[in-house]
Amino acid sequence: MAKVILEKIEKRFINNPKPAVAEMSLEINDKEFVVLVGPSGCGKSTTLRMIAGLEEITSGRILIDDKVVNDVAPKDRDVAMVFQNYALYPHMTVYDNMAFGLKIRKYPKDEIKRRVMEAAEILGIQELLERRPKQLSGGQRQRVALGRAIVRKPKVFLFDEPLSNLDAKLRGQTRTEIIKLHNRLQATMIYVTHDQVEAMTMGDRIVVMKDGFVQQIGDPVTIYDQPANKFVAGFIGTPPMNFINGKIEKKNGAVYFGEGSFTLKLDKSMQEKMAAYDGKEIVLGVRPEYIEEKRISKLTDPDWKISAMVDVIEPIGAAAYVYLTTGQSSFVASLDSHEQLKVSEKGEVVFNMEKIHFFDSQTEATII
Repeated sequence: MAKVILEKIEKRFINNPKPAVAEMSLEINDKEFVVLVGPSGCGKSTTLRMIAGLEEITSGRILIDDKVVNDVAPKDRDVAMVFQNYALYPHMTVYDNMAFGLKIRKYPKDEIKRRVMEAAEILGIQELLERRPKQLSGGQRQRVALGRAIVRKPKVFLFDEPLSNLDAKLRGQTRTEIIKLHNRLQATMIYVTHDQVEAMTMGDRIVVMKDGFVQQIGDPVTIYDQPANKFVAGFIGTPPMNFINGKIEKKNGAVYFGEGSFTLKLDKSMQEKMAAYDGKEIVLGVRPEYIEEKRISKLTDPDWKISAMVDVIEPIGAAAYVYLTTGQSSFVASLDSHEQLKVSEKGEVVFNMEKIHFFDSQTEATII
């Protein structure tokens, strides 16, 4: 397998003043699984296509296995790409679809058969080899597309939103299969998705993108617990992080966050740093799981409590997403579904102030 290095690569399209990808630098280690994630139009698929050679780069360098491939044709880069739409030949059997890339490269028949059968066994599709794509389910077609990539034994696997056409259950199953496949093949894999759940569950590292720019690179836990800015904090996590606008206030020797309708005392670990923002507009961020129902919470500080109106309750099994409003602010809490909060009634919740974040209201960069 191989290391992939992107050195300040940029992509600009004609008649568009904004770059599709802006000076992106990234080093993907041998055998690493890296996920590019972000909303539509952020440049993640364009980046993947530049690595594959399907899109010319405007500036910068791409290296695969320490070789600059800017001017190398796609077929000579030794990468295999799995697409969203499977891209199978409808008139060919599964066996022939998987073998096609090897046939045009004039591999011996025995070697082709060995590789196809090996890939079919890995993916559990041996019984499908004589079928045609129209006889397969969506999940089976995606396995065939994976098999076609595996038989190539490329230096790098590239995945362009391969699970987008599958239903939720099948998407989860196939996601697990790809993780197992990576562990078995020990291959370098670069995966593009707009689904942050896929990114969090699959990637050794995640690259979060927005408007062509990299926002943050890190392992899933770091991205979740230490977001670089408000965008990353809101994009990663289900439900997303709550954001509440307010001000920092110093009074009675302590530091508080005030929204107007409520005030929260900052945790001791944050007071010194946030004291410098006294009187300034600020954005508080708190994840739904760090808001607790007061009656069962072990958080006892009375200055962390808020009274809010319950607007909506969404039970999802053991947990329930509870949407609340107080003053000018609305937020969602992830609570035990067996608790007794009721719609259109006031309830008391507690913010775990040890777990909150603050963001600059102008730059949206993380303060703490």
